Amino acid sequence: MVAGKARRAIRFFEQHRRLLHSKAHGVVARKTLVRARLRLVRAVRQIATLRRAHHAREMRSLQSASPREAICGAFGDNCSEAVDVAWCESRLQTTAQNGEYLGLFQMGTLARHLFGHGSTAWAQATAAHRYFVYSGRDWSPWSCKPPQGY
Repeated sequence: MVAGKARRAIRFFEQHRRLLHSKAHGVVARKTLVRARLRLVRAVRQIATLRRAHHAREMRSLQSASPREAICGAFGDNCSEAVDVAWCESRLQTTAQNGEYLGLFQMGTLARHLFGHGSTAWAQATAAHRYFVYSGRDWSPWSCKPPQGY
C-alpha cells in the first residue's frame, strides 16, 4: 500500500534525523523524504476520492432500497426497534397516510417540515432518524413504541 510505505519512510527519517544533515547521505535522504511526503499526500487524496465514490454508490443503492433495508441503513444499531415502530405505524408502507401523518413513520406536517421527508423509503427513514436523534434517541414522538421500550 502506497500510503503505508510513505508513512514508514517518513517515520524512518523522523527517527533518524541525523541522516538528513549528513554530508554523505543528506541530499539523498532529503529527496527521499520529500518524495515520501508527496506520495503520502497523493495517496491520501486518492483514498478520500475512493471513499467519496463508495459513499455515493451506497447512497444511490439506498435510494431504491426496501423499507426494511432503508430503516436499518439509517438507524444502524437501533434497526430492529425502528423496524418495529415503522411496522406498527405504517406496515412498512411508504405511502401510508393517516390524516396529516404520512409515510413509514407517520410523521406529521411540522416534523416533515423540520426533518425532511421524501417519497422513498430512504428519505423517510433518514428523516425519522433525524427526528429520533433530535428527541434524545427516544421513541416518544411516535404512538407506537418498540416492545422492549416503554
